[in-house]
Amino acid sequence: MDVPFGGSCACGAIRYECAGAPRYMGNCHCRDCQQATGGAYMPVVVVKESEFTLLSGEPSWFERIADSGNLMGRAFCPACGSPLFLTNNSHTEIRALYAGSLDDPSSYEPSREIYVASAQPWCLLHPDLTHDEGMPSRMRQS
Repeated sequence: MDVPFGGSCACGAIRYECAGAPRYMGNCHCRDCQQATGGAYMPVVVVKESEFTLLSGEPSWFERIADSGNLMGRAFCPACGSPLFLTNNSHTEIRALYAGSLDDPSSYEPSREIYVASAQPWCLLHPDLTHDEGMPSRMRQS
């Protein structure tokens, strides 16, 4: 993925840019991500919070307690409703971007599938990726 890279909502009211390379890219199949995307999973791009800049617009936020017990905030455009990114109060050093909000979503290269225990039976998991039943222990930081 070229750096810097950016993204926006569907109507262009909210734009962001990332100054550094992604730290992780993968597909999350947890029920929360299914509901937030309206799909089988969330294709997520994790970046350092210090390398993320909101260039224009102000998102609306929906907050709820995640399966981990931590507060998760999901940002979306108040005008067009596009989901953009999320934060987790236990991981304030990172921000997770919805891959569909990237200016060039073809640059998304997932490395694993997580929370596959919650994957829908009609969703075909990528056979070449690592599949984790939940959050891999090496990715957990509490």
